Amino acid sequence: MQQQRERKFLCAGSNPVDPNCAGRHRTLWSFRFAALPIPLLASVYFDQQADNLDHGVSARTDGEPVTRTLQIIPRYGIASERGAQIVEFAVALPLLVVFVVGIFDFSNAFTLKQRLTNVARDAARAAASDPANDLQGASGGTNPVSVTDAFYIVDNYLLANHLTDCGITSTPTVTNLTWTFTASGNGCVAPGLMIIVNRGYYYPAVGGTAPSPTCVAQSSGGQIAVVSTCVSIQYAYPWRFGRAASILGFGTALPPQISAVAVSANEN
Repeated sequence: MQQQRERKFLCAGSNPVDPNCAGRHRTLWSFRFAALPIPLLASVYFDQQADNLDHGVSARTDGEPVTRTLQIIPRYGIASERGAQIVEFAVALPLLVVFVVGIFDFSNAFTLKQRLTNVARDAARAAASDPANDLQGASGGTNPVSVTDAFYIVDNYLLANHLTDCGITSTPTVTNLTWTFTASGNGCVAPGLMIIVNRGYYYPAVGGTAPSPTCVAQSSGGQIAVVSTCVSIQYAYPWRFGRAASILGFGTALPPQISAVAVSANEN
């Protein structure tokens, strides 16, 4: 037991007295540059301190104290881990930004489309329930009551929900029984706002398809045509996802407008 203690004393430190300890010293020197968990380093530290307490906590002529030698070990591992975390964060940050912007941008777009669809339905029902006797000769300059009702339902809904109406006015472009209102003012994103009211829209009773944003009537195909009112709203939406995706070098092709169409059969 006394010989083992003397051998530990001679082999301790960075410059052991016993030349037979060279292999053990080289093993400890290469071990200093290994990245080890802190719990393992703590166990090595306390084990060495318990075995050679009188020489492990004070400086010796043959080398540095054990406490200082073992405390140097974790510095390399912690520094490398911090550097790896910074690199991982720098790589993941652009992708995270694209995901967050995409979530908010697309959710706002879907919400806007749902709102426009609801108001288009209300406007189509209101116009379809109005009399149609004022449609004849309506292209002379005065808007029919049904068209005026549909226009103001949409316009008032936009203003009530804090959505810009792009400075739209009740002066449309008339083509047959289709009234088209357009505007792009008041800081509205191009191409602005477009409201289409087609009081003479029709579709086949069987085999009809979904209406287009332009409210162009469908071909009856020799079947009975259902005469209806079509209201279309095309609202410019300022996409932010495209700019976020450009950070990663990707291009996007997103629609410049959010469209909503509703059709209601004429009652009169």
